[in-house]
Amino acid sequence: MDIAFHVDPLDKLKAYKDSTVAMMRAAAARGHGVYAIEPGDVFSRAGSVQAVAKRLSLALTDDARDHSPNWYEADEPMLRPLADFAAVIERKDPPFNMEYVYHTYLFERACDQGARVFNRPGAIRDNNEKMAILKHPDMIAPTVVTRSASLLREFVAEHNDAIFKPLDGMGGSGIFRVRAGDANLNVIIETLTQLGTQSIMAQRYLPEIVDGDKRILLINGQVVPHALARIPMIGETRGNMAAGGKPVARALSESDRRIAETMAARLSKEGLFLVGLDVIGDKVTEINVTSPTGFVEIEKQTGFDVAGLFMQQLEQTLQNG
Repeated sequence: MDIAFHVDPLDKLKAYKDSTVAMMRAAAARGHGVYAIEPGDVFSRAGSVQAVAKRLSLALTDDARDHSPNWYEADEPMLRPLADFAAVIERKDPPFNMEYVYHTYLFERACDQGARVFNRPGAIRDNNEKMAILKHPDMIAPTVVTRSASLLREFVAEHNDAIFKPLDGMGGSGIFRVRAGDANLNVIIETLTQLGTQSIMAQRYLPEIVDGDKRILLINGQVVPHALARIPMIGETRGNMAAGGKPVARALSESDRRIAETMAARLSKEGLFLVGLDVIGDKVTEINVTSPTGFVEIEKQTGFDVAGLFMQQLEQTLQNG
């Protein structure tokens, strides 16, 4: 089968730790053709959604090239309708801006023409990685979404300790921990809400963050049995690896598995084939659906082949129609 990956520019990927590269290698190891489609290379013409795609050749295990931009070799680009591929894997990173929304519309039209896109474009668009948790109030800590300064101040006064985050950030960017009586509270609110013009999310601070912000992967309703706990640096409240968090793979606890199995049953029904749940303690804090990561770290630390499971579940789904 020919499998296309819609990815950020290939030369920017860090092959030695990138989950998309791990998926590509797993596909190639199983004999599939691996193609890359970079941002801006998908378009609609004469009613057909097409892409400029490059077939890739790559080592099936990491090697010295993985720390350079030359980790792959590519054939000459070719023009193909997205429906020609057995599957198209959506792996473009946020920001989830209007350009991202527009490309989900294009991919939906491709689905109408027979393309199989994972995750389903409409499901990505309908599940903002911050806002989607509001669909699951039984799984989350006290949370408000607002641009009202007074509501945000009331939330902090009620819970004494809170996390503020923008709704379109990634990698821990723009996240603040605020406490009751914080002299900077008003300026933080003004900055994040852009003087009351942008909504943000406030969540009760979860002290369990010291034990890690756990990434739990769900693949086609199956739960990966190991979580990747991102341990914050000393003096830091964010566990994100982009913010210096230390990734430690751990077997799922009983609580983790309960949460994961419940959420897997709900999310797979929406067309979300691959999901990265962020869990602190026993609370879901984010639902990552654009380009969840953690494959390589989990495999290196536990031996569990996450990319292999992804490909096995993808093949099964495609064979079942």
